[in-house]
Amino acid sequence: MLVKKPVAKQSGPSDIGQLIATLFLSREVAHREHLFTDSFSKHMALQEFYNSIIERADSITEAYQGRCGMIENIPILTEDSKGSIEDKLQKYLDAVEAMRYTAVDKEDTAIQNLIDEAVGQFLSTLYKLRRFK
Repeated sequence: MLVKKPVAKQSGPSDIGQLIATLFLSREVAHREHLFTDSFSKHMALQEFYNSIIERADSITEAYQGRCGMIENIPILTEDSKGSIEDKLQKYLDAVEAMRYTAVDKEDTAIQNLIDEAVGQFLSTLYKLRRFK
């Protein structure tokens, strides 16, 4: 019987945890902005984002743990920078894209595809926030 060896490797001490924590923080910041905006289109775009991104973070986490075992730590991040919600979501997107291949092996397409879905959610939301006022 042939047993498939896992493609993903256990990442550095906090690579995958940091990626998941960034998704959690993006959800929190988007939800807070959603509650205080006076723009209906922004309100709705952010609601779609925070509902979706948490499901995507959960899927990535479960798939990773199914492949590699339990994640040792998911830090609690805080946001203290100023700027628009668009700037903050762009910053989180850039961070996710920068760490995705240190967090999960590039050849682990199953988990990378889940990360692609999270990236796609950021991009779709940024389009809506920038296009519809």
